Amino acid sequence: MASKADVDMPDLNDLGKRVRSLSGPVCGGALIVCAAVLCGVVIGETSIGFDVVLKTLSNNFLGTALSVDPIESGLLWNYRLTRAIVAACCGAGLAISGVVLQALLRNALAEPYLLGISAGASTGAVLATVAGLGGGAISLSAGAFAGALTAFGLVVTLAHFAGGSTAKHGSVQIVLAGIAGSQLFNALTAFIIAKSANAEQAKGIMFWLMGNLSGVRWPDVQVAAPVVILGFIIIVWHARYLDAFTFGTDAAASVGVPVRRVQAVLILTTALLTAAMVSIVGSIGFVGLVIPHMARFLVGHSHGRLIPAAAVFGAVFLVFADIASRILIPGQVLPIGVITALIGAPTFALILIRGQRT
Repeated sequence: MASKADVDMPDLNDLGKRVRSLSGPVCGGALIVCAAVLCGVVIGETSIGFDVVLKTLSNNFLGTALSVDPIESGLLWNYRLTRAIVAACCGAGLAISGVVLQALLRNALAEPYLLGISAGASTGAVLATVAGLGGGAISLSAGAFAGALTAFGLVVTLAHFAGGSTAKHGSVQIVLAGIAGSQLFNALTAFIIAKSANAEQAKGIMFWLMGNLSGVRWPDVQVAAPVVILGFIIIVWHARYLDAFTFGTDAAASVGVPVRRVQAVLILTTALLTAAMVSIVGSIGFVGLVIPHMARFLVGHSHGRLIPAAAVFGAVFLVFADIASRILIPGQVLPIGVITALIGAPTFALILIRGQRT
């Protein structure tokens, strides 16, 4: 069992050592993610030469004035690159959120959408776009974010009044409250669409609900990237605490972990991460469920290694899922949630089968 010294928060000297120890893997992971993003820019429905890609990136990042067709440049810079970056951010955010929730709740099936956040975001998006909440002043993303936070607040409140204020029973109550909240908000979403949406609106909102990166632009990147970076830092800072939670809340408390505070900080962090991602791209399943298991299989259970690995695997996975969604059917872009489900469901089945045999 972990000792108290193993889970105490680091002082500045210890923090410096940890930063230096992680600098190599983090830099390596960042290079892998950048390579995946570059693939997302190069590969697409329309064939564009690699030299054009390099010239476009040079013109925009380095301020050069190389000759590039403006249509191709706009397609690469404003469409493919933004999609790839947001996909990487979303994949990383959902993956590390899944790692945290599986550790805190000690449940291999825990994932970010378990807290009802996705269902609440769907209701908020529908209220903003179909029901016209705010007189058109509220965008789909803003409505989704508000709905996600509302759902999370409801789930936490329900878990508290159901007896989840104690650390020992809180995780079970949160799971049950999340299921109830999801069902409630899914029912509200279906009711609003059936009552207020026309055929075109219903088609558009259903496409968004399955995950849609088609509308992301640079303002979305400016939201997604800082949120994921901040969330990653907070979660890595608590990596030793997550190791202690592997033995249960009682064991964590016995070695000096402030259980309730750590649970509150990490669950709130995952909630904000998930809410931000869902508000931008909609609901993308299986990333937060499958990627943590894949990362755990490859790098082990130590959260100091598991969290960066999950972030990299999640980012790369969703970038290539986005590429597949654009090129799988010529002339048609599939919802990215369809791709993640087609890959994630069989993968998770294999993980379950392997788990039963070990």
